[in-house]
Amino acid sequence: MTQKQRKIFYPTIFFLGAILMIFQIKIYRNTIIDLIIPIGIIMVIGIIAFILDFKNYKKTYAYSGIGLYLYSIMHYIIGFGFIVCSIFMLTNYYFADQNVKTESYKIIDRTWLPERVGKTGSEKQPVFTIKYKGKRKELVFYSQFYEKMNSYNTVEFETRKGFFGFDILENKKLN
Repeated sequence: MTQKQRKIFYPTIFFLGAILMIFQIKIYRNTIIDLIIPIGIIMVIGIIAFILDFKNYKKTYAYSGIGLYLYSIMHYIIGFGFIVCSIFMLTNYYFADQNVKTESYKIIDRTWLPERVGKTGSEKQPVFTIKYKGKRKELVFYSQFYEKMNSYNTVEFETRKGFFGFDILENKKLN
């Protein structure tokens, strides 16, 4: 790959990883998986990409010193790390088992996500915490449920076994 091609390749991978990060967060909210697993995938893949490709990155850009290492690590982690982790999360989600179970769990804690600054029409989103198979799981709901969030006692949802064995939550309903 020529230097000109690499100057297109690295930013493209970086922006693709950043865009996939948004989808990955949405999928993560509906998957029962320890946060350490996606973070581990992102970091391991980013470090492997750094080790395998740093010489090419160094030839491509005129950075030097600590800036060279910071920018390259950022490109590898956000680019390659998030792309691979997104593939993992999306595969687990979209190739999940078709057997559906309906379950109901007691709400053990309530909080909310703050309004997004500068976003017109945005409101606080309620977050309900349940104990799912011995693990705490926070479930984010739309802002329309915020006003009556203290009146809900349970969350009912359907679960499916994901492709890699991590449970998928669907059709969440507050009671």
